[in-house]
Amino acid sequence: MTRLERPLAQGLSKVTGFALGPYQTAVVRIGFAATWLFFLLRELPHRHEMYGPDGPWGWDMARQLISGNGAFTALMWSDGRIWFEVVYALAILSSALLALGWRTRTMSVLFMIGVLSLQNRSIFIGDGGDNVIHLMATYLVLTRCGQVWSLDARRAARARAGDVDRVGPVLWCALGVGLSAVTFMGELSGGWLLIFWGLWLVHGLWWAVGRRAPHSELRKLLDVIANLTHNAGLLVIMVEACLIYATAGWYKIQGSRWQDGTAVYYPLNLDYFSPWHALSELLSSNGLILMLVTYGTVAVQVAFPFTLFNRRVKNVLLAAMIFEHAVIAVVLGLPFFSLAMITADAVFLPESFLRRVGGWVARARGALISRTPLSRTPLSRLALRDLTPSRQQRPAGRRDEEPSEHARVGFTP
Repeated sequence: MTRLERPLAQGLSKVTGFALGPYQTAVVRIGFAATWLFFLLRELPHRHEMYGPDGPWGWDMARQLISGNGAFTALMWSDGRIWFEVVYALAILSSALLALGWRTRTMSVLFMIGVLSLQNRSIFIGDGGDNVIHLMATYLVLTRCGQVWSLDARRAARARAGDVDRVGPVLWCALGVGLSAVTFMGELSGGWLLIFWGLWLVHGLWWAVGRRAPHSELRKLLDVIANLTHNAGLLVIMVEACLIYATAGWYKIQGSRWQDGTAVYYPLNLDYFSPWHALSELLSSNGLILMLVTYGTVAVQVAFPFTLFNRRVKNVLLAAMIFEHAVIAVVLGLPFFSLAMITADAVFLPESFLRRVGGWVARARGALISRTPLSRTPLSRLALRDLTPSRQQRPAGRRDEEPSEHARVGFTP
């Protein structure tokens, strides 16, 4: 093997043999699912005006628009209130379960359906963060985002100890019946029909091969394909985040208000973006702070994609952008936009830092559980023991089937 072929072979082996960035994709999964969940819960009293039959963007207008652009939304299958409530409830449920990491392969698809159904129903509602969630919900379907910090990781550890999965086949069959009904009614176009049926068949094949022939060549091939798809999806998420910042920065450079350093002044003096008037007045009255924030925002956004090759500089700019979005959430009253952007930024966080944070959370949760009166009862100790098999409960002499480090770090006890 030549000097050029060796690194190429190592890189190819790494891309096909591992699903890279398990902690980064877990953060993206939890962040976007939680952001969408909190948004849906906050707008629960206003859901009919925003996405339902009482909104200014009527069902007929939405159907006319969608017939032209071919966007997907399940809310166009019926204009009834009951169907709207079902879709909204399923969007909330899928977001919560995806954040917890329960059946992430299935929930990521249902999460995407919920996001597209509501956002494409009323396209003029949003603050910019909805566009990021819209894109990332699609990309998450490609990733293996439940490797760590998920109920799936805990279930995988139990499966290695001999547990049999009975919920998965039942869920797969139920979704197959629902997809068959939708197909029979003719509500799906050719492209979406191919996507949903393809995902359903792939999930079934994955379970069947893993159940019947877990060490076969076919399973190894499926693992390679899944790793390639995951790594490609992770790369797309990273590129998308870079494009968001690059385009935002270069468009700002062309604006006269950003050039003279006064762009931040104007939103601070709008009532819509001033939940804390005293704080907005304090910031807008200081010309030096306004100029530094304006020029600093442009510099950070334009420079960030070029700093990815230098870890230290990248981490400094990453911390600056996360802090900036946290300030935007408080000062301008845009919490969901800021949460979406912080989650997109988190895909570039170092894995060592994320593992450390996961360890802190796990220790804090363990301390909290140990202090509760219920945890001192024999029944609760038995329940906690059953959640995670001990070394004595695992099959002896099978060190290769021990739960991986991914399954033991973070929220998994």
